[in-house]
Amino acid sequence: MPTNWHILLVDDDPIFLASMAEALRRSCYRVTTAEHFTAALNLLESADKPDILVADIVMPRSINGMALARMARLRHPSVATIFLTGYVVPELEQMSFGPLLRKPIEPAQLIAAIEAEHARRAAESV
Repeated sequence: MPTNWHILLVDDDPIFLASMAEALRRSCYRVTTAEHFTAALNLLESADKPDILVADIVMPRSINGMALARMARLRHPSVATIFLTGYVVPELEQMSFGPLLRKPIEPAQLIAAIEAEHARRAAESV
């Protein structure tokens, strides 16, 4: 498990955000959270760049997670993305450019997706 990986977790549900962040921290990931795309973009502009962006796709009163991920990739092409959604959105799998997890999810599911992304990247760098 890559304990030095920095995860940026973005979700408009503060309870989900806090519980998932705590689970990731217990698994030795470094986690930064944001409830809104503006805060997430500010974090993406900071010197402490995330390795993985975990973004909710549908965030009322905010830009959607897909657009946020595109902006993140423009700033940092190496950032990996894992998408979350509690909604059924037609053709979502075709639009996403990273794993898509459907809410409700357990922390173990997100951790497994992060570890799979780490393994995929390690295999690509060989």
